[in-house]
Amino acid sequence: MVTMSDNRNLLRTQQFPAVLLLLAAALGLLLANLPTFGPIDAVLGFHIAIPGTGIDLSIAHWISDGILALFFFVVAMELQYELTRGELNSLSKAVQPAIAAAGGVLVPIGIYLLIAGEGATASGWPIPTATDIAFALGVLAVFGKGLPAAVRVFLLALAILDDIIGIVFIAVLFAHDLNWLYLLLALVGVAVFAVLSRLLPSKASALIVVAMIVVGVIVWALVLLSGIHATIAGVMLGLAIAQAPSMPTRHVLEPWVNGAILPIFAFAAAFVVIPQLALSALSPAFFGVALALPVGKIIGITAFGWVAVRVGKKGAPPALRLPDLLAAGTLGGIGFTVSLLLANLAFADDGATRDQAILGVLVGSLIALLLSAVIVTSRAAWHRRVTAASS
Repeated sequence: MVTMSDNRNLLRTQQFPAVLLLLAAALGLLLANLPTFGPIDAVLGFHIAIPGTGIDLSIAHWISDGILALFFFVVAMELQYELTRGELNSLSKAVQPAIAAAGGVLVPIGIYLLIAGEGATASGWPIPTATDIAFALGVLAVFGKGLPAAVRVFLLALAILDDIIGIVFIAVLFAHDLNWLYLLLALVGVAVFAVLSRLLPSKASALIVVAMIVVGVIVWALVLLSGIHATIAGVMLGLAIAQAPSMPTRHVLEPWVNGAILPIFAFAAAFVVIPQLALSALSPAFFGVALALPVGKIIGITAFGWVAVRVGKKGAPPALRLPDLLAAGTLGGIGFTVSLLLANLAFADDGATRDQAILGVLVGSLIALLLSAVIVTSRAAWHRRVTAASS
């Protein structure tokens, strides 16, 4: 008999959420190209307003601007941990993945701009810069048995730095009609949230948690109204929360994020109609993203990572061989969640180009997934043979 606890534990693994995410995206793409498109599109386009607040969002935007903020809240708590107590808590640990992450951002941008850097599609250059942490680590967990732990450490640090860059892009590039008063009030709310979190645990813990939830919702609304993308509220709150309650909070939210929030977002983001066009008639945005994700990430992460390994002290972790860096580079090309969000933001006013950019994310991520499965499996087998021979 499978219990609720078993289901929650399954959703905390690395493999199952990645599979769930892929299935949700595939289902969204499938249903968008069947007669089911009309009814589902009507549901996603249905607006729900909060009276007296000025907040009026479609269900699709409640997903991408609302519940996805919880995903960024969890990501930010992980960022806080890694920056203070984890794999990025010192310059010596951070410099190597930071250099590789820079390559994994700059090279995809360059490839995208070469292909789609003219006209209306030029604004899509941030799309292929992201790495999906959950997906990449899930593929590594499935195919990488036998790889040295340094590969996972390197990939985790790399993906976290990628997330930081993606968050900066969302906050800076896609803000519009900035309302400084609302933003200032949101920052005050974040400070209140931080103070409340530092009162835990106490005899009034339940009341404090309720107060934190209320303040968090208010901060989200203020950030949305300020003109900055509302998911940044999740980032600010996740970085502000005290370390003591952050890990239990992340533990509670992780199954919900992996089992509901990310699959729902993947379904809604991938709900696009495949254009009935000849390959040559597709938008440059499609080709730019589809090539920049796998090719740009592989070249950027591998080349810059090879240089990065030689920057630190010889033998300092993570000291990876070139083929292991190649494996990490292919995994980095799985953009997915943040790339899908960036595609929606970059072409918010151009539905046709947005849909083709989303298809580019799906195709590019799938190519990277297949390449990484082959390369990671090969490297894992090599390491197992070396370990067996030396034992």
